[in-house]
Amino acid sequence: MSLTSAYQHKFAEKLTILNDRGQGVLIRMYNIKKTCSDPKSKPPFLLEKSMESSLKYINKKFPNIDVRNSTQHLGPVHREKTEIIRFLTNYYQSFVDVMEFRDHVYELLNTIDASQCHFDINLNFDFTRSYLDLIVTYTSVIFLLSRIEDRRVLIGLYNCAQEMMHGHVDPSYARLSQMVLEYDHPLKKLTEEFGPHTKAVSGALLSLYFLFVRRNQGADQWRSAQLLSLISSPPAMINPANSDTMACEYLPVEVMERWIIIGFLLCHGCLNSNNQCQKLWKMCLQGSLYITLIREDVLQVHKVTEDLFSSLKGYGKRVADIKESKEHVIANSGQFHCQRREFLRIAVKELVTVLTDEPGLLGPKALYAFMALSFIRDEVTWLVRHSENVTKTKTPEDYADSSIAELLFLLEEIRALIRRHIKVIQQYHLQYLARFDALVLSDIIQNLSVCPEEESIIMSSFVSTLSSLNLKQVDSGEKFEFSGLRLDWFRLQAYTSVAKAPLHLHENPDLAKVMNLIVFHSRMLDSVEKMLVETSDLSTFCFHLRTFEKMFAMTLEEPTMLRYAIAFPMICAHFVHCTHEMCPEEYPHLKSHGLHHCNSFLEELAKQTSNCVLDICAEQRNLSEQLLPKHSATTISKIIAGSARPIIKAHFTFSILPSMDKLHINLTELALTMNHVYSFSVFEHTVFPSEYLSSHLEARLNRAIVWLAGYNATTQEIARPSELLAGVKAYIGFIQSLAQFLGADVSRVIRNALLQQTQPLDTCGEQTITTFYTNWYLESLLRQASSGVIILSPAMQTFISLPREGEQHFSAEEFSDISEMRALAELLGPYGMKFLSENLMWHVTSQIVELKKLVVENMDVLVQIRSNFSKADLMASLLPQLMGADNVLKRMTIIGVILSFRAMAQEGLREVFSSHCPFLMGPIECLKEFVTPDTDIKVTLSVFELASAAGVGCDIDPALVAAIANLKTDTSSPEEEYKVACLLLIFLAVSLPLLATDPSSFYSIEMDGNNNIHCLTKAVIQVSAALFTVYNKNIETHLKEFLVVASVSLLHLGQETDKIKTRNRESISLLMRLVVEESSFLTLDMLESCFPYVLLRNAYREVSRTFHLNRVPTSTH
Repeated sequence: MSLTSAYQHKFAEKLTILNDRGQGVLIRMYNIKKTCSDPKSKPPFLLEKSMESSLKYINKKFPNIDVRNSTQHLGPVHREKTEIIRFLTNYYQSFVDVMEFRDHVYELLNTIDASQCHFDINLNFDFTRSYLDLIVTYTSVIFLLSRIEDRRVLIGLYNCAQEMMHGHVDPSYARLSQMVLEYDHPLKKLTEEFGPHTKAVSGALLSLYFLFVRRNQGADQWRSAQLLSLISSPPAMINPANSDTMACEYLPVEVMERWIIIGFLLCHGCLNSNNQCQKLWKMCLQGSLYITLIREDVLQVHKVTEDLFSSLKGYGKRVADIKESKEHVIANSGQFHCQRREFLRIAVKELVTVLTDEPGLLGPKALYAFMALSFIRDEVTWLVRHSENVTKTKTPEDYADSSIAELLFLLEEIRALIRRHIKVIQQYHLQYLARFDALVLSDIIQNLSVCPEEESIIMSSFVSTLSSLNLKQVDSGEKFEFSGLRLDWFRLQAYTSVAKAPLHLHENPDLAKVMNLIVFHSRMLDSVEKMLVETSDLSTFCFHLRTFEKMFAMTLEEPTMLRYAIAFPMICAHFVHCTHEMCPEEYPHLKSHGLHHCNSFLEELAKQTSNCVLDICAEQRNLSEQLLPKHSATTISKIIAGSARPIIKAHFTFSILPSMDKLHINLTELALTMNHVYSFSVFEHTVFPSEYLSSHLEARLNRAIVWLAGYNATTQEIARPSELLAGVKAYIGFIQSLAQFLGADVSRVIRNALLQQTQPLDTCGEQTITTFYTNWYLESLLRQASSGVIILSPAMQTFISLPREGEQHFSAEEFSDISEMRALAELLGPYGMKFLSENLMWHVTSQIVELKKLVVENMDVLVQIRSNFSKADLMASLLPQLMGADNVLKRMTIIGVILSFRAMAQEGLREVFSSHCPFLMGPIECLKEFVTPDTDIKVTLSVFELASAAGVGCDIDPALVAAIANLKTDTSSPEEEYKVACLLLIFLAVSLPLLATDPSSFYSIEMDGNNNIHCLTKAVIQVSAALFTVYNKNIETHLKEFLVVASVSLLHLGQETDKIKTRNRESISLLMRLVVEESSFLTLDMLESCFPYVLLRNAYREVSRTFHLNRVPTSTH
């Protein structure tokens, strides 16, 4: 063949295009196989019962299906022919693509044979690799085609529908159906077809011999050669890492195994005639049990080869070799690769450490980085495909590696280093190309004995392109593009590899060496990302998800590997590289797999980290709890008894230290992995590991705070607010100490968690401590206070439990004193306190509704009393007519208790708010001072609402006003409601004397109160102020009216002769003073005008005398 023909055949272009096309066709075959093997994705009519007989008929008669005379069998097909064509067009065209690809491959292979091309991986690397890749890709396509069980049905069904719709068969059907039949047993047909290509294929494979031997060395040989070590020879550290065959140094072993196994399967004749071929073949058989066709589809090497050779004459020795090799693989390959992985962990870690410390070495030693990536990828892919497919083995440990995460992590580290220091690599190799490669190439070209015009033009363009490079291009960020140069070199390889070429590449090895070097250097300028994909892509995990998940689970079980676990979600970013433009329908599924597994891995890591953090927090809280005042007496008694020291020593030695040490170690490892990388991308999604950790920490902290509260709805048990606050502070203190360590925004985590606890429900819809404490104070403390079991002590500013058996199981003062209210306000915050207030007001309004009903029942009598309260004779006849006076007093007392508790809670909130935000409290209090009785009521309520939110007490309670205003009345007019409110105060005023009959109404000097009836005063003032604000009436006028009527009632009580009715008259009289003290609308002068102060003085004296008399022991009389 003439040189002109070699130019015209365009081997380089055709090999490039066909290899890419072949990959697309292969992926389409894979996709069809995958789709049709899954009932969920299979075309629906292939699963329909009505189509079953038609499909059997088509499969049986394929390819000769008589559509016109088979209406009985093909009736369902005729009915659904439109849907069938719509569904199966892509499938059918994919099969046609296989046929066309086959035609182009054989045409090119025959032309290459006719040209008598010389292949040598060490010289014409691109030409040889593309040739072998094309053979392997074509073979894989045929294997995949034969593995599609429904291929006959799909092609036959489409053709039937096509003929029914258009009246004729598809033009490609005859050849396509024949091809499908021929490849029912693919190897038999393929070996026949590749017989003529044996010389070219075996020649290309033999050029791999020394490379394959070198790349299959064991860990001991690698160690003795100090492979990948930059510090083994310090003087040569900055010398450029070069090789005569640069691309061969990082060529994947898996690719070479695939070439050799499939190449000798198709061209097996040379195995009996060429001893070197036989050695290479046996060596390859001893490497793997499985080789990959595509993704998770594999070829079972020994079984397939043995089945083929057993059917051939004269291959008995080769069958024995296969069996021997299989035994060798099973016995030795597991340990062989295990040792290599162990070596790589040490060697690559050293390499990463040196390059991290001295990134400038990435210039001369870039080859080492890509070799390390390739070696790691080789070992990982070997382990993945064997652990996935070797299910029954006596040595399962050979196919599992609990330390695989470290290798994956080192791979990601090298990738990150290369990306981070890309400028260093570009600057070094640009100078190398311009100042060394261009000069050497020019000298070689000048020394060529023969150089045809076409080759001369190409090589001269190489020199001129390289010579024009300068450093400013790197500094300015110019985008380099050398793909044209590399394609020209590919063309030159093809031109100089044909038999009749004037310039033979194998006769000029120096040209090949320097050009291979130039290709590598040029790729360091414009194709670093492609090189990373070529040498370190682990998208195979996308199709071995079970193994991927198992490796991740093993990593989590190994504490020393936890720091490398971040590699697993980062590997999910590789999945984007397994997509192909010829199969776009795969993209959403691959994207879904990548994002799902990245998300699940990060979720699990974040969960483990947050669990570890919260477990340590729990230990810190236990230590903090021991410092609470309630434990002081126990600790002191132990010290006095001399037993404290040994107890503490034993406790720390055997309980805390081991678990805490383990937790801290795990936390250190997990924090390193979660903080390793700020963000990375997976299918156009930017992933932030710290956000996963923040989310989990927030959720766990929320649950921990709720757990610390210890609320039990059944037994009504809950932790004291002060104890809960101490526990929360212990948790928060430890989490804050981890701020820099974890890499998460712990301030935001704490802020969000605490803020959620101030709401009734958190973001997960779970109840918070705000809900728990609101329920507990209402259902336990205030309910018992309403029944008199617990009383309010104004002197102590707390609720106190009375000593009664079987009534309550907690001490009220432990939950309601000043410190507890402050702690409650600290925990619940303004939002939580508002929620508490709203619930309290709901109970208050419930009582007000019932009070209004009682007023309505006694409306007529109360109207008369209001007009005649000063007429003693008439009052004597009217008062007995009142019904439910005791009920009125009881309900108003309940309201008073609730409002008193709210006032204590508000005071706690005010103190906390003043402590946290003094700069805000001052303006709020100042603003409140400017409110006068003449201020517009809407403005007044707005200011009071602001003040109330900060815990500042107000003359008119805005929460109570809002609650009363929201009470709906069906028929009553505003005038009637106002009338009821006025009469309610009258009803209460004339009912006060009834309290004197109750023995428990006696005023206690110690507690500054009695059986909670002193809370009545707060109820009267607050409810009156709210009611008359709602009805827009004068508050002071109505309170004066109450004061007058109450005074008259109590003065009438002084004239009562029945001692039972006047038992505690003095204690009840003191309520008049409390009413005035409670209200800003009333004054002592107003009280003096209707209830002489001398009566109050006498009442105080009498109460004090009686109290002290009751305390004197009986024996002293």
